[in-house]
Amino acid sequence: MPILNWLLKEHAIDCAVQAEWADLYRLPRPPRGLTERVQKALDLYPCDILFVHRDAERESWATRALEIANAVGQVEEGASVPPLVRVVPVRMQEAWLLFDEIAIRKAAGNPNGRERLDLPPTRQVERIPDPKERLYELLRLASGLAGRRLSKLRPRMFAPRVSDFIDDFAPLRALPAFQSLETEVQHAINQLNLS
Repeated sequence: MPILNWLLKEHAIDCAVQAEWADLYRLPRPPRGLTERVQKALDLYPCDILFVHRDAERESWATRALEIANAVGQVEEGASVPPLVRVVPVRMQEAWLLFDEIAIRKAAGNPNGRERLDLPPTRQVERIPDPKERLYELLRLASGLAGRRLSKLRPRMFAPRVSDFIDDFAPLRALPAFQSLETEVQHAINQLNLS
């Protein structure tokens, strides 16, 4: 969400933004399949712009983007479908969090740590085989903990906080998938004439 909010602000959205994640897994009968999830999200979370996130993982950006477009295209007739933005990080979304050392240190609870983190160059983060595990390793290292305290650390709990500590996602503009996301955000804003 912080990445999407940043993009909206970057592109001159000067009205209030109320971003909300459609948490469908808490429903008594969570929807299955992407089309059903999109339909339920639109029913329960009316919106002006629909952001649909799918990690590319082992697929290409184009394959996932087409999958999202097809799913949204199959939403029930008569449903009001707002402009669509496809959020498709190559590999996993965690790859987009591997560029800001300060944010990783803050998320790990050790903002003044001195441990060397060796972050990958931003242009290469989408080539990392398992960016989620890499982020977890960095959080463990950045925590400065050792022994028993380190073994009790659950980096999965801290990883979502990394994006909360990033003020500027501009370095991600070096990545083709992020460039595509930004273009789609611009297009959605133009469709709504919100800028």
